[in-house]
Amino acid sequence: MNPDFDIYRLSDEHEALRDAVRALAEKEIAPHAAEVDEQGRFPREACEALTKAGFHAVHLPEAYGGQGADELAGCIVIEEVARVCASSSLIPAVNGLGTIPILLSGSEELKQQVLPSIAAGEAMISYALSEREAGSDAASMKTRAHRDGDNWVLNGTKCWITNAGESTWYTVMAVTDPEKRANGISAFVVHRDDPGFEVGPKERKLGITGSPTREIYFTNCTIPADRIIGAEGTGFKTALATLDHTRPTIGAQALGIAQGALDIAISYVKERKQFGKHLAQFQGLQFMLADMAMKLEAARQLVYVAAARAERGEPDLGFISSAAKCMASDVAMAVTTDAVQLLGGAGYTRDFPVERMMRDAKITQIYEGTNQIQRVVMARALLR
Repeated sequence: MNPDFDIYRLSDEHEALRDAVRALAEKEIAPHAAEVDEQGRFPREACEALTKAGFHAVHLPEAYGGQGADELAGCIVIEEVARVCASSSLIPAVNGLGTIPILLSGSEELKQQVLPSIAAGEAMISYALSEREAGSDAASMKTRAHRDGDNWVLNGTKCWITNAGESTWYTVMAVTDPEKRANGISAFVVHRDDPGFEVGPKERKLGITGSPTREIYFTNCTIPADRIIGAEGTGFKTALATLDHTRPTIGAQALGIAQGALDIAISYVKERKQFGKHLAQFQGLQFMLADMAMKLEAARQLVYVAAARAERGEPDLGFISSAAKCMASDVAMAVTTDAVQLLGGAGYTRDFPVERMMRDAKITQIYEGTNQIQRVVMARALLR
């Protein structure tokens, strides 16, 4: 065995990035997290801090004013922000989700039109795929787009749109040829000022209350023809390819939520006494902590591997991306639930962040494809 062999580890640059984001998150984001949750308001302080530090969209290439960070770096940013505030972590996460279709399939002219404003922090972008009757079965969407001279005209409604109302740009999937089903779906970029575009009221949610979720409406919404992403009829393929890259980022968000809850639980059991001993001295609770940390570390490795494989552009990313999102989100739900249990009655109150983290963790099992859908994707990959 070569004694100089360097075992698998993050690069020094990745570790430095983690330290920088964690320091910023603890100083600028954590103090506002409880209030953001209680008031259900957009985390303005977090948005400003992330933008000022350049952490709001690190994945964007340098050619468009971004930092050109790799996908693993993007996951680390999301993970460290989610460790203190899941709502705030959706700022970099959704900027990624909305721009990756453009990066994958958009024309150079469209990239130049949209991406620099996001890289500069002047604009955010949201992603619009789901509809009320087209969630897991996204290909059955009803939103339509038809060509009208030098424009496209969109009609329909999209739902569950993260950061809607805060975003300037929206990546939207719409049917351009109903006869072709999935192959008749195209992708577009809509600006909030485009005529015929409206934003609905906020949803009342269990968690991530600081990140607004709204419907968006298109009533003869007219956009320039050059705002189509890729060729007509390729939108659904672009949407699926996008999820291969972004599902690990939801896994990263789940990791951060779980890590935050574990950190609080460890601190609590080391301080709290019962029967004349610190809770940390009871073996049953030690085993709970060990299991929480073990599951979390296993999920972290899977998320990082998925991000690295996506960065390399490996084929057949569906399995590993779904596995990373599915496992990490299941772990986050289990770890946050156990954290509440370890804090007992205190964990059930809003005096401690673990109840918020438990509520926030739940959405990671649902959005960007429920974990039941992730298992369908994984099974199909295995049986193909």
